[in-house]
Amino acid sequence: QVQLVESGGGLVPAGGSLKLSCVVSGRILTTYAMAWFRRAPEKDREFVASITWRDAGTEYADSVNGRFTISRDNAKNTMYLQMNSLEPEDTAVYYCATKQFRWSSFGYWGQGTQVTVSS
Repeated sequence: QVQLVESGGGLVPAGGSLKLSCVVSGRILTTYAMAWFRRAPEKDREFVASITWRDAGTEYADSVNGRFTISRDNAKNTMYLQMNSLEPEDTAVYYCATKQFRWSSFGYWGQGTQVTVSS
């Protein structure tokens, strides 16, 4: 059974930093990319950042570009999200997800970790 487990969330003042981790366990035959999404209160889930597993190509949402950095450690089956210059608008539950192929959807999801940024 595939499991994604996020950690690293918490309460931080505006301007602060947090680093989220997502550990993947279980049998996944192949991973094309992983990503971070977030859902703020009373808002739809939104894409934050993604990284391809083989060549570490990255993409970012405009709202976090330049402040957040996504990375991965293939040997540890772990993905990270370094979040700097946090703003109250970054408050949300952050989820990690993985997709097996370029054309597939994100099929495996974690349970989420809460990030709260105080003003």
